[in-house]
Amino acid sequence: MLKKVRRRYLALKIECDGTLNSREFINAVWNAVLTLYGEYGASKTNLNLIDYNSEEKLAVIRVAHATVEMIRAALASITRIGDKSVAIHVLTVSGTIKALHRKMKHLNH
Repeated sequence: MLKKVRRRYLALKIECDGTLNSREFINAVWNAVLTLYGEYGASKTNLNLIDYNSEEKLAVIRVAHATVEMIRAALASITRIGDKSVAIHVLTVSGTIKALHRKMKHLNH
């Protein structure tokens, strides 16, 4: 019998010089995961970009529950995207998008 895939949603704050588009951002995340864990490790993450706001420099990604720490390590390893210096911070982690947005509101107050 197949197990239900447990997911986690990560809200990210991107600090960078200038702006990035969503494709540049997710490609950098995938490259960091591939560099650290290889193709097999990357395939286990089920990494997916859910939302990206270039003006506020916020992103929401979805990952497999068991790989949250792997993704955190990969995000911490990203220091440059293209010719821009970058730092990516995990603001909060949640099991549903609804709860993630609720947690984000509390962070803004």
